[in-house]
Amino acid sequence: MTETTERAGLRLTQQAHGGGCACKIPPGELESIVAGLVAPDPSAYANELVIGLDDGDDAAVVRIEGGRAVVATADFFTPVVDDPYDWGRIAATNALSDVYAVGGEPIVAVNLLGWPRETLSMDLAREVLRGGLDVARAAGCHVAGGHSVDDPEPKYGMAVTGLADPERLLRIDAGRAGTPISLTKPLGVGVLNTRHKATGEVFAQAVEVMTTLNRDASRAALAAGARCATDVTGFGLLGHLYKLARASGVTAVVDAAAVPYLEGARQAVRDGYVSGGTRRNLDWVRPHLDPGGLGEEDLLLLADAQTSGGLLVAGEVPGAPVVGELVPREAAAIRLA
Repeated sequence: MTETTERAGLRLTQQAHGGGCACKIPPGELESIVAGLVAPDPSAYANELVIGLDDGDDAAVVRIEGGRAVVATADFFTPVVDDPYDWGRIAATNALSDVYAVGGEPIVAVNLLGWPRETLSMDLAREVLRGGLDVARAAGCHVAGGHSVDDPEPKYGMAVTGLADPERLLRIDAGRAGTPISLTKPLGVGVLNTRHKATGEVFAQAVEVMTTLNRDASRAALAAGARCATDVTGFGLLGHLYKLARASGVTAVVDAAAVPYLEGARQAVRDGYVSGGTRRNLDWVRPHLDPGGLGEEDLLLLADAQTSGGLLVAGEVPGAPVVGELVPREAAAIRLA
């Protein structure tokens, strides 16, 4: 924690009921909310709106003149760590990830800040914003103001606008049978964050993963010819992979032994540090899952609600482990081996 938070005796993670992407509305509930929220005549925008609401991609993509496309997204959440500067870095990295997940490059971002101004120092808010600014600068993305509200719980994130080549996008519905599946960051952030929230233990390995931009992974995926990807965040690997397999009309076969995890993640599950969001993810995916004999511990890790996780790419990405493959559609959308 920073000196400011130590003097105040505050832990940011105790100021909100949830933390990070685990505080998302559950995927099943979210899909029922947005069902049918499309333009009255979608065909009128078919040539402009390249990626929209249909399959739950990570960002919207709109074709513009000059052979380019605008990418737009927004992402924010409650504190996932106690250090305000690190929280700002994590939230900004996570918001920028949505642009990288569709193959774009972020151009400009605006801050989204909710702050309990009567209970938390504005010095802490400044540290959060400073963390976000430093990450955006590292990404070559401008930060131009934003919006703030007086909020009972602290929340921070960004709305990000980027550019992409509309003919070279990473889409959630473009997976094809016979393609390997790569994962560019290890799992386990969620359970370590849950342990941090409960005990105050700091896990530097989790902070490092959450503050690593997905820029290089996105560029490498495009260079390798990939056309299908998503990032792994609040719905866990299983939740995001289910959405990809469903949208692409394939089954994803996962080699559970090949999935990388952060040090301490498995022990955190064994010690009971599993968020409600992770359990909801597993409940949502279970009807579409062939667990292949894997136990509950492994299933919870695969459903772990990640914050600022890596990219899940249909294709081989240099330096990233291959964790499975896409095959023709079977009875289950995901089969674990």
